[in-house]
Amino acid sequence: MKRVKIGVAGVGHLGKIHVKCIKEVPELELVGFYDPDSSRAQAVSSELQVPSFTNLDELIDSVDALDIVTPTLSHHLMAAKAMGRGKHVFIEKPVTATVQEGEDLLKTQREMGVIAQVGHVERFNPAMLAIQQLKINPKFIEVHRLANFNPRGTDVSVVLDLMIHDLDIILKLVPSRVKRIFANGVCLVSRTPDIGNARIEWENGCVANVTASRMSFKNMRKMRIFQPDAYIGLDFLERTAQIIRMEEGPLSEPATDINTFELETADGIKTVRIEMPETQPVNAIQMELECFARSILENQTPEVGIEAALDALRLAFNISEEIQQNLDKALA
Repeated sequence: MKRVKIGVAGVGHLGKIHVKCIKEVPELELVGFYDPDSSRAQAVSSELQVPSFTNLDELIDSVDALDIVTPTLSHHLMAAKAMGRGKHVFIEKPVTATVQEGEDLLKTQREMGVIAQVGHVERFNPAMLAIQQLKINPKFIEVHRLANFNPRGTDVSVVLDLMIHDLDIILKLVPSRVKRIFANGVCLVSRTPDIGNARIEWENGCVANVTASRMSFKNMRKMRIFQPDAYIGLDFLERTAQIIRMEEGPLSEPATDINTFELETADGIKTVRIEMPETQPVNAIQMELECFARSILENQTPEVGIEAALDALRLAFNISEEIQQNLDKALA
């Protein structure tokens, strides 16, 4: 079997997880990693039995692909350097610190003809995978992504840290242009907003109400999708999905389970069916890395390329700008 030689840049909390997952992907051959923190690099190398490179350039020259799991501010520099040498790249989300940096990477990727995938891992969540064959036509979407405070993510606002996961998924589900954004947020312990809410309206009439907080006592990652013929509930934390369909008319024969029943409405009797699609206990990070490897070996477009990641980043920045304008007004 042909394998892709890969190196990891950054072995902090998430980087260590990537190293462990890469070891489980048959199509990937882990060459080593680079981390500027020498003491951490030595500890991780000893713990995971993986070579540590003291120079990023040496690592890039030794691999076919670079997995970038470093703070967002360094994404552009590392990815540009790797792609400039004809290497494929996997970049953790958000793709870059600015839209301009992302556009620059997209240009470089196209010029060099390399594969680039961005780590929007919720695309591989079992809850999301369970509905990928459904016909989705959202009219209203409600999202709550709440997390306990963790200093590790405060280099960016809660919009770029947490909300961007849901923005990526929503943009995949809603085939229309964003028409209007209303947003607000609060800075509690960070210099950037720790709590944010956005109401997003699309030209096709769809509306999304998205809330993200990293100051919650309870973790929650739920998305509720409402469309004319169904309600779809996704729990990314529990990795479950629920679908409730409403059909015209009464049951043709008696129901055999409690998940199918009749409901009397102002328009007559309708049939309600509740489904709980089976979800598979997959490792989402390992799955996205497997997708990355296949994209390279088969020269295919990855699940989340730079272009899609840029769409989510632009929307995140538009929301962030709206929040900042409202914060400035409050202080004026």
